[in-house]
Amino acid sequence: MALPPLQHWTWGVGGRDHSIGYRHQPGPERAGPVVLVHGFGASSAHWRFNLGPLSAQQNCWAIDLLGFGASSKPLSQLRHEAPLPGSVPYGFDLWGKLLADFVQALVLPTAAAPVQLVGNSIGGLVVLRASQLLQERGCAPQQVVLLNCAQRQLDDKNAAALPALEQWSRPLVKRLVRQRALLRPLFATVARPLFVRQVLAQAYPSGQNVDAELVELLVQPSRDLGAVEAFRGFVNLFSDHIAPELLDQLELPVRLLWGAADPWEPLAEAQRWAEHFDCIQELEALEGVGHCPHDEAPELVNPILQRWLA
Repeated sequence: MALPPLQHWTWGVGGRDHSIGYRHQPGPERAGPVVLVHGFGASSAHWRFNLGPLSAQQNCWAIDLLGFGASSKPLSQLRHEAPLPGSVPYGFDLWGKLLADFVQALVLPTAAAPVQLVGNSIGGLVVLRASQLLQERGCAPQQVVLLNCAQRQLDDKNAAALPALEQWSRPLVKRLVRQRALLRPLFATVARPLFVRQVLAQAYPSGQNVDAELVELLVQPSRDLGAVEAFRGFVNLFSDHIAPELLDQLELPVRLLWGAADPWEPLAEAQRWAEHFDCIQELEALEGVGHCPHDEAPELVNPILQRWLA
C-alpha cells in the first residue's frame, strides 16, 4: 500500500507559526487512534511499511517532528546561547509539546478511544515526554510502545560511564557543532547518499529494505533550507530527558519491542528497564534485527503491533 499523502498543520511556538507535516491513514469507522513518531533524521515516511497494515484495525497518524521531514526547520537555539529571532530549543520538551498539541488538535476530536503512541529511537523519548504532558492535561494515552528507544547514553548524566577518550573529546564535539560555519560542510558530507548507506548498513544489520526509496526519504529533507539546524540542535540532547527518568514517572502501560542486533541501543538495557519499571508490561526482542525494526523487518513487527494495539 502506498503511503498516504502528506498534509500540513500549523503549530505556533515561540511567537511564530510553523508548518508540521503529517500523514493520516484512516482505519475502520470506530477504530482507536495511534500516532507513530520517527527517530532522528527520519520522517513520517519511515513508517512506509506500517501505516497500511496497522490501518486495518487502527486510525493511523504519523508526524514529522519540527526540524525533520516536511516540517519547518527553524534556527536552533542551544542552551546557554542568546536566542536569535525565530530560533527554537530543539529537544524533548519542544517535540513532546508538539506531539501533545498535535494529538489534542487533530487526533482526539474525532477519536473513538484514547490515543496510543508508538516511537522509534528518539521518537521513543518524544512519546514518553508527550505522554507526561497529556496526562497532566487529563487525556492520557491508553499505552506507549517503544521500538529501540534511544537510551541517551550520550547524555552528560551518563558521561562518567564513557571511555576516557570519549569523555575528553565530548567538549570538543560540542564546540564544533555550535559553529555554523564549520557545521555546514560536515552536514553536507553526512547527508550524502553514500554516507547514509554506510550508516544504514549498521542500523539494518540484515540489509533488508535498505533500498533507494529509504535513502531518498532520508536524504531529501536534508536539502531543505535550514535542515542543518536540527542537526546542530542535537547538542541540546547531551543534557536532556533520559528514558529511565521518564519511565519512572509514567503511570500508563508501556511495551518494548527491540531489534536485538541494534549496534547503538543494547537489548540488555531494555531488559533492565523491564525488570525495574512497573509501567513496562512486556518486552519482545527480534533476533538479527537492528535499530529500526519497523522498517527492516515489518513482517515481524506489524503482527506484534497489531496485537498490542488491539
